[in-house]
Amino acid sequence: MLRMKAEEKLKEKQKKTGVPIIETDTKRLLHELQVHQIELEMQNEELIQANQTAELALKKYTMLYDFAPMGYFTLDFEGCISELNFTGAEMLGDKRFSLVDSNFKLFVADDSKSVFNDFLNKVFTSYAKESCEIILGYDQRVLCHVYLEAVVIGDDRTCLLSAVDISSFRK
Repeated sequence: MLRMKAEEKLKEKQKKTGVPIIETDTKRLLHELQVHQIELEMQNEELIQANQTAELALKKYTMLYDFAPMGYFTLDFEGCISELNFTGAEMLGDKRFSLVDSNFKLFVADDSKSVFNDFLNKVFTSYAKESCEIILGYDQRVLCHVYLEAVVIGDDRTCLLSAVDISSFRK
């Protein structure tokens, strides 16, 4: 398909320049090289277009993830944070980059630790979406009440966790 399009473009170029197609070996080789060059140019245009589309999608989904009004976390089986968005970092009261590789359980209030541990175990054993309500906090300081939903995906058993601050509903 690409070759046929390239052949057509070459014929159009040759008509414009007035150079006839001559079937000698040299001319045939030149023709093949010209067709191949046009094929490469067309492939390059397609790659540029695909790259622009991918960059737009990346920008869109990065904005959607990073600035979502709820906290997003990616956890391993032990609760270690591998990724989080800005809202998640704000909920935990620290900078995003300093929370990567921290354990989410450190930010669960003592009163909620057993609920969270049961929740995380269910998520990793059931492979179904689970939910719970807990209190985030540390050092006897309450940060916020949150509603959590999580599911495990992929072969690496990654837990995707969303956290919604429900503190205003608890008053």
